[in-house]
Amino acid sequence: MKRTSELQNRKPARNSARAVRLRRRRRKKILHTILLLFLMAILTAGGIYAVYLLKGGTFSTPKEPYSASREFTDTGISGSAGRAVAFAADLCVVERDVPLESAALENNQSGLLFDLNEQKVLFAQGAYNRVYPASITKIMTGMLALKYGNMEDTVTITQENVTLEEGSQVCGFQAGDRVTMSQLLNCLLVYSGNDAASAIAEHVAGSTSAFVDMMNQYAAQLGCTGTHFTNPHGLQDENHYTTPYDIYLMLKEALKYPEFTEITQSPSYTVEYTRADGSYMATTLPATDHYLTGEAIPPKDVTVLGGKTGTTDNAGNCLALLSQNAYGKPFVSIVMGASSKEVLYQQMNSLLENINNAL
Repeated sequence: MKRTSELQNRKPARNSARAVRLRRRRRKKILHTILLLFLMAILTAGGIYAVYLLKGGTFSTPKEPYSASREFTDTGISGSAGRAVAFAADLCVVERDVPLESAALENNQSGLLFDLNEQKVLFAQGAYNRVYPASITKIMTGMLALKYGNMEDTVTITQENVTLEEGSQVCGFQAGDRVTMSQLLNCLLVYSGNDAASAIAEHVAGSTSAFVDMMNQYAAQLGCTGTHFTNPHGLQDENHYTTPYDIYLMLKEALKYPEFTEITQSPSYTVEYTRADGSYMATTLPATDHYLTGEAIPPKDVTVLGGKTGTTDNAGNCLALLSQNAYGKPFVSIVMGASSKEVLYQQMNSLLENINNAL
Protein backbone atom coordinates (compact mmCIF):
# COMPACT_ATOMS: atom_id res chain seq x y z
CA MET A 1 0.00 0.00 0.00
CA LYS A 2 2.86 2.36 0.89
CA ARG A 3 4.50 1.71 -2.50
CA THR A 4 1.26 2.50 -4.29
CA SER A 5 0.89 5.73 -2.33
CA GLU A 6 4.42 6.89 -3.26
CA LEU A 7 3.76 6.24 -6.93
CA GLN A 8 0.55 8.23 -6.73
CA ASN A 9 2.41 11.15 -5.10
CA ARG A 10 5.15 11.12 -7.74
CA LYS A 11 2.69 11.28 -10.62
CA PRO A 12 1.34 14.77 -9.78
CA ALA A 13 4.91 15.94 -9.30
CA ARG A 14 5.90 14.68 -12.76
CA ASN A 15 2.80 16.36 -14.24
CA SER A 16 3.72 19.59 -12.53
CA ALA A 17 7.29 19.52 -13.90
CA ARG A 18 5.96 18.78 -17.38
CA ALA A 19 3.62 21.76 -17.13
CA VAL A 20 6.50 23.99 -16.13
CA ARG A 21 8.55 22.82 -19.10
CA LEU A 22 5.62 23.45 -21.47
CA ARG A 23 5.15 26.94 -20.08
CA ARG A 24 8.85 27.66 -20.57
CA ARG A 25 8.69 26.42 -24.16
CA ARG A 26 5.68 28.63 -24.81
CA ARG A 27 7.47 31.64 -23.38
CA LYS A 28 10.51 30.92 -25.58
CA LYS A 29 8.28 30.63 -28.65
CA ILE A 30 6.55 33.87 -27.77
CA LEU A 31 9.91 35.62 -27.23
CA HIS A 32 11.23 34.23 -30.51
CA THR A 33 8.09 35.38 -32.29
CA ILE A 34 8.36 38.85 -30.77
CA LEU A 35 12.05 39.05 -31.69
CA LEU A 36 11.32 37.92 -35.26
CA LEU A 37 8.55 40.50 -35.62
CA PHE A 38 10.88 43.18 -34.24
CA LEU A 39 13.60 42.27 -36.75
CA MET A 40 11.06 42.27 -39.60
CA ALA A 41 9.88 45.72 -38.53
CA ILE A 42 13.46 47.01 -38.54
CA LEU A 43 14.12 45.55 -42.01
CA THR A 44 10.87 46.99 -43.36
CA ALA A 45 11.66 50.43 -41.96
CA GLY A 46 15.14 50.24 -43.45
CA GLY A 47 13.75 49.34 -46.86
CA ILE A 48 11.26 52.20 -46.75
CA TYR A 49 14.00 54.64 -45.80
CA ALA A 50 16.21 53.43 -48.63
CA VAL A 51 13.39 54.04 -51.14
CA TYR A 52 12.89 57.47 -49.55
CA LEU A 53 16.52 58.37 -50.18
CA LEU A 54 16.47 57.03 -53.74
CA LYS A 55 13.48 59.21 -54.52
CA GLY A 56 15.34 62.29 -53.41
CA GLY A 57 14.07 62.46 -49.85
CA THR A 58 10.38 62.79 -50.66
CA PHE A 59 7.42 60.62 -51.59
CA SER A 60 5.27 63.50 -52.77
CA THR A 61 5.44 65.77 -55.83
CA PRO A 62 7.77 68.76 -55.53
CA LYS A 63 6.32 71.56 -53.45
CA GLU A 64 7.71 74.08 -55.97
CA PRO A 65 7.44 72.72 -59.54
CA TYR A 66 9.44 74.18 -62.44
CA SER A 67 8.50 77.76 -63.23
CA ALA A 68 10.05 79.81 -66.00
CA SER A 69 9.78 82.92 -63.83
CA ARG A 70 12.50 81.46 -61.59
CA GLU A 71 14.74 80.57 -64.58
CA PHE A 72 14.24 83.67 -66.71
CA THR A 73 14.33 87.23 -65.40
CA ASP A 74 12.77 88.84 -68.47
CA THR A 75 9.10 89.44 -67.69
CA GLY A 76 8.19 89.24 -71.34
CA ILE A 77 8.94 85.53 -71.50
CA SER A 78 8.33 84.43 -67.91
CA GLY A 79 5.00 83.13 -66.63
CA SER A 80 3.07 80.13 -67.91
CA ALA A 81 3.90 80.75 -71.56
CA GLY A 82 7.57 80.60 -70.69
CA ARG A 83 7.60 76.98 -69.55
CA ALA A 84 9.92 74.89 -71.69
CA VAL A 85 9.93 71.12 -71.89
CA ALA A 86 13.38 71.23 -73.47
CA PHE A 87 14.88 73.09 -70.51
CA ALA A 88 17.43 70.73 -69.00
CA ALA A 89 20.36 70.47 -66.65
CA ASP A 90 22.93 70.54 -69.46
CA LEU A 91 22.02 74.08 -70.52
CA CYS A 92 23.69 77.35 -69.64
CA VAL A 93 21.23 79.39 -67.58
CA VAL A 94 21.23 83.18 -67.65
CA GLU A 95 19.63 84.82 -64.62
CA ARG A 96 20.87 88.35 -65.25
CA ASP A 97 23.41 90.26 -67.31
CA VAL A 98 26.95 89.01 -66.74
CA PRO A 99 29.59 91.65 -67.52
CA LEU A 100 32.95 90.96 -69.12
CA GLU A 101 35.63 93.64 -68.92
CA SER A 102 36.88 93.12 -72.46
CA ALA A 103 33.44 92.96 -74.13
CA ALA A 104 33.11 95.77 -76.69
CA LEU A 105 29.32 95.62 -77.29
CA GLU A 106 27.35 98.86 -77.15
CA ASN A 107 24.65 99.31 -74.52
CA ASN A 108 21.86 98.84 -77.06
CA GLN A 109 23.28 95.52 -78.32
CA SER A 110 22.79 91.95 -77.12
CA GLY A 111 25.25 89.11 -76.90
CA LEU A 112 26.40 85.95 -75.11
CA LEU A 113 29.50 83.88 -74.40
CA PHE A 114 28.91 80.39 -72.99
CA ASP A 115 31.30 77.62 -71.93
CA LEU A 116 29.43 74.54 -73.17
CA ASN A 117 31.40 71.96 -71.17
CA GLU A 118 30.96 73.69 -67.85
CA GLN A 119 27.49 75.15 -68.65
CA LYS A 120 28.98 78.47 -67.55
CA VAL A 121 27.86 81.95 -68.56
CA LEU A 122 31.01 84.00 -69.22
CA PHE A 123 29.15 86.98 -70.67
CA ALA A 124 25.52 87.95 -71.10
CA GLN A 125 23.98 91.21 -72.24
CA GLY A 126 20.29 91.33 -73.06
CA ALA A 127 20.04 87.53 -73.32
CA TYR A 128 16.24 87.64 -73.43
CA ASN A 129 15.84 90.87 -75.41
CA ARG A 130 13.69 90.55 -78.50
CA VAL A 131 15.87 90.97 -81.59
CA TYR A 132 15.51 90.50 -85.34
CA PRO A 133 17.57 87.43 -86.33
CA ALA A 134 18.02 88.19 -90.04
CA SER A 135 19.71 85.19 -91.70
CA ILE A 136 20.53 83.53 -88.37
CA THR A 137 17.00 82.25 -89.03
CA LYS A 138 18.64 79.80 -91.42
CA ILE A 139 19.96 77.75 -88.50
CA MET A 140 16.38 76.59 -87.98
CA THR A 141 15.76 76.18 -91.72
CA GLY A 142 18.92 74.08 -92.06
CA MET A 143 17.99 71.87 -89.11
CA LEU A 144 14.56 71.10 -90.53
CA ALA A 145 16.12 70.36 -93.92
CA LEU A 146 18.44 67.83 -92.26
CA LYS A 147 15.71 66.44 -90.03
CA TYR A 148 12.98 65.96 -92.62
CA GLY A 149 14.57 66.35 -96.05
CA ASN A 150 16.27 63.82 -98.32
CA MET A 151 19.58 65.29 -99.41
CA GLU A 152 19.50 63.28 -102.65
CA ASP A 153 16.17 64.75 -103.80
CA THR A 154 16.21 66.95 -106.88
CA VAL A 155 14.30 70.20 -106.34
CA THR A 156 12.86 72.27 -109.17
CA ILE A 157 13.08 75.99 -108.39
CA THR A 158 9.72 77.77 -108.59
CA GLN A 159 8.90 81.39 -109.34
CA GLU A 160 7.97 81.91 -105.70
CA ASN A 161 11.48 80.87 -104.64
CA VAL A 162 13.08 83.66 -106.66
CA THR A 163 10.47 86.38 -106.16
CA LEU A 164 12.07 88.08 -103.18
CA GLU A 165 12.60 91.65 -102.07
CA GLU A 166 15.05 93.77 -104.03
CA GLY A 167 18.63 93.50 -102.81
CA SER A 168 18.02 90.14 -101.19
CA GLN A 169 21.01 87.78 -100.97
CA VAL A 170 20.40 85.12 -103.64
CA CYS A 171 22.37 82.38 -105.37
CA GLY A 172 21.04 83.35 -108.80
CA PHE A 173 18.63 80.46 -109.38
CA GLN A 174 15.83 80.85 -111.91
CA ALA A 175 12.43 79.19 -112.11
CA GLY A 176 12.81 75.74 -113.64
CA ASP A 177 16.40 75.18 -112.49
CA ARG A 178 17.01 71.75 -110.96
CA VAL A 179 19.17 71.53 -107.82
CA THR A 180 19.60 68.81 -105.20
CA MET A 181 18.62 69.30 -101.57
CA SER A 182 22.26 68.84 -100.57
CA GLN A 183 23.29 71.68 -102.87
CA LEU A 184 20.53 73.91 -101.55
CA LEU A 185 21.59 73.24 -97.96
CA ASN A 186 25.18 74.27 -98.77
CA CYS A 187 23.93 77.41 -100.53
CA LEU A 188 21.78 78.15 -97.49
CA LEU A 189 24.45 77.78 -94.81
CA VAL A 190 27.60 78.91 -96.66
CA TYR A 191 26.32 81.77 -98.79
CA SER A 192 23.04 82.43 -96.94
CA GLY A 193 21.00 82.31 -100.14
CA ASN A 194 17.40 83.38 -99.57
CA ASP A 195 16.26 81.67 -102.77
CA ALA A 196 17.77 78.43 -101.41
CA ALA A 197 15.86 78.90 -98.13
CA SER A 198 12.59 79.38 -99.99
CA ALA A 199 13.19 76.30 -102.17
CA ILE A 200 14.03 74.12 -99.15
CA ALA A 201 10.90 75.26 -97.30
CA GLU A 202 8.59 74.57 -100.22
CA HIS A 203 10.13 71.16 -100.94
CA VAL A 204 10.19 69.92 -97.35
CA ALA A 205 6.73 71.08 -96.26
CA GLY A 206 4.83 71.58 -99.52
CA SER A 207 4.46 75.32 -98.94
CA THR A 208 6.28 78.15 -97.22
CA SER A 209 3.48 78.67 -94.70
CA ALA A 210 3.49 74.99 -93.72
CA PHE A 211 7.27 75.12 -93.28
CA VAL A 212 6.99 78.21 -91.07
CA ASP A 213 4.55 76.29 -88.88
CA MET A 214 7.18 73.55 -88.57
CA MET A 215 9.78 76.14 -87.62
CA ASN A 216 7.65 77.54 -84.82
CA GLN A 217 6.70 74.10 -83.53
CA TYR A 218 10.32 72.97 -83.43
CA ALA A 219 11.39 76.21 -81.75
CA ALA A 220 8.80 75.58 -79.04
CA GLN A 221 10.09 72.02 -78.56
CA LEU A 222 13.61 73.40 -78.03
CA GLY A 223 12.34 75.82 -75.36
CA CYS A 224 12.66 78.95 -77.52
CA THR A 225 10.04 80.92 -75.61
CA GLY A 226 10.96 84.29 -77.12
CA THR A 227 10.91 83.28 -80.80
CA HIS A 228 8.37 83.63 -83.61
CA PHE A 229 9.13 82.97 -87.28
CA THR A 230 7.21 84.19 -90.33
CA ASN A 231 9.60 83.06 -93.10
CA PRO A 232 12.46 80.59 -93.70
CA HIS A 233 15.17 83.13 -94.59
CA GLY A 234 15.01 86.01 -92.12
CA LEU A 235 14.03 88.88 -94.40
CA GLN A 236 12.58 91.71 -92.31
CA ASP A 237 9.14 91.23 -90.76
CA GLU A 238 8.13 92.85 -87.47
CA ASN A 239 6.58 89.55 -86.36
CA HIS A 240 9.77 87.60 -87.11
CA TYR A 241 11.93 87.76 -84.00
CA THR A 242 13.95 85.80 -81.47
CA THR A 243 16.31 86.33 -78.49
CA PRO A 244 20.05 85.70 -78.15
CA TYR A 245 19.31 82.91 -75.68
CA ASP A 246 16.94 81.22 -78.13
CA ILE A 247 19.62 81.45 -80.82
CA TYR A 248 21.92 79.59 -78.44
CA LEU A 249 19.28 76.87 -77.99
CA MET A 250 18.85 76.51 -81.75
CA LEU A 251 22.59 76.50 -82.46
CA LYS A 252 23.17 73.96 -79.70
CA GLU A 253 20.57 71.67 -81.33
CA ALA A 254 21.99 72.22 -84.83
CA LEU A 255 25.39 71.03 -83.65
CA LYS A 256 23.89 67.57 -83.17
CA TYR A 257 23.87 67.28 -86.98
CA PRO A 258 27.46 66.61 -88.22
CA GLU A 259 26.54 67.93 -91.68
CA PHE A 260 25.71 71.31 -90.19
CA THR A 261 29.20 71.95 -88.80
CA GLU A 262 30.84 70.43 -91.86
CA ILE A 263 29.03 72.89 -94.11
CA THR A 264 29.36 75.95 -91.88
CA GLN A 265 33.16 75.55 -91.77
CA SER A 266 33.42 75.90 -95.57
CA PRO A 267 35.03 79.13 -96.88
CA SER A 268 33.13 78.77 -100.16
CA TYR A 269 30.85 76.43 -102.09
CA THR A 270 30.55 75.72 -105.81
CA VAL A 271 27.02 74.78 -106.79
CA GLU A 272 26.66 72.83 -110.06
CA TYR A 273 23.15 72.43 -111.39
CA THR A 274 20.98 72.13 -114.50
CA ARG A 275 19.21 75.17 -115.93
CA ALA A 276 15.61 75.04 -117.04
CA ASP A 277 16.79 74.85 -120.67
CA GLY A 278 19.00 71.83 -119.86
CA SER A 279 22.29 73.70 -119.84
CA TYR A 280 24.96 73.22 -117.19
CA MET A 281 25.65 75.93 -114.64
CA ALA A 282 28.32 76.28 -111.95
CA THR A 283 28.59 79.17 -109.50
CA THR A 284 31.15 79.59 -106.71
CA LEU A 285 29.67 81.25 -103.64
CA PRO A 286 31.86 82.67 -100.85
CA ALA A 287 31.00 82.17 -97.18
CA THR A 288 29.35 85.10 -95.43
CA ASP A 289 31.43 84.37 -92.29
CA HIS A 290 34.55 86.54 -92.57
CA TYR A 291 36.48 84.26 -90.23
CA LEU A 292 36.19 81.55 -92.87
CA THR A 293 37.16 83.76 -95.82
CA GLY A 294 40.16 85.26 -93.99
CA GLU A 295 38.70 88.78 -93.96
CA ALA A 296 38.65 88.57 -90.15
CA ILE A 297 41.15 86.79 -87.91
CA PRO A 298 40.08 85.18 -84.62
CA PRO A 299 42.28 85.52 -81.51
CA LYS A 300 45.32 83.26 -81.23
CA ASP A 301 44.56 79.55 -80.58
CA VAL A 302 40.82 80.04 -81.18
CA THR A 303 39.30 77.76 -83.83
CA VAL A 304 35.98 78.69 -85.43
CA LEU A 305 33.95 75.50 -85.89
CA GLY A 306 30.82 76.88 -87.50
CA GLY A 307 27.83 79.13 -87.04
CA LYS A 308 25.70 81.62 -88.95
CA THR A 309 25.75 85.27 -89.93
CA GLY A 310 22.80 87.60 -90.36
CA THR A 311 22.46 91.12 -91.75
CA THR A 312 19.52 93.41 -92.44
CA ASP A 313 18.99 97.14 -91.88
CA ASN A 314 16.76 96.47 -88.88
CA ALA A 315 18.77 93.60 -87.39
CA GLY A 316 22.18 95.16 -87.93
CA ASN A 317 25.13 92.81 -88.30
CA CYS A 318 24.82 89.56 -86.34
CA LEU A 319 26.91 86.46 -85.79
CA ALA A 320 26.35 83.24 -83.84
CA LEU A 321 29.43 81.00 -83.54
CA LEU A 322 30.62 77.69 -82.20
CA SER A 323 34.33 77.90 -81.47
CA GLN A 324 37.02 75.94 -79.65
CA ASN A 325 39.84 77.12 -77.43
CA ALA A 326 43.44 75.86 -77.29
CA TYR A 327 42.40 73.08 -74.92
CA GLY A 328 39.64 71.74 -77.19
CA LYS A 329 36.77 73.13 -75.11
CA PRO A 330 33.69 74.32 -77.07
CA PHE A 331 32.07 77.73 -76.68
CA VAL A 332 29.05 79.51 -78.13
CA SER A 333 29.36 83.24 -78.75
CA ILE A 334 26.66 85.55 -80.12
CA VAL A 335 26.76 89.22 -81.11
CA MET A 336 23.60 90.96 -82.31
CA GLY A 337 23.08 94.41 -83.77
CA ALA A 338 26.60 95.56 -84.63
CA SER A 339 26.74 98.78 -86.67
CA SER A 340 28.98 97.31 -89.38
CA LYS A 341 30.71 94.06 -90.32
CA GLU A 342 34.06 95.46 -89.20
CA VAL A 343 32.62 96.33 -85.79
CA LEU A 344 30.89 92.95 -85.60
CA TYR A 345 34.15 91.00 -85.84
CA GLN A 346 35.94 93.37 -83.47
CA GLN A 347 33.19 92.79 -80.93
CA MET A 348 33.22 89.04 -81.47
CA ASN A 349 36.98 88.97 -80.93
CA SER A 350 36.50 90.91 -77.69
CA LEU A 351 34.50 87.90 -76.47
CA LEU A 352 36.60 85.12 -78.02
CA GLU A 353 39.86 86.40 -76.55
CA ASN A 354 38.59 85.22 -73.17
CA ILE A 355 37.98 81.55 -73.96
CA ASN A 356 41.60 80.40 -73.54
CA ASN A 357 41.37 81.52 -69.92
CA ALA A 358 38.75 78.79 -69.36
CA LEU A 359 40.84 75.68 -68.64
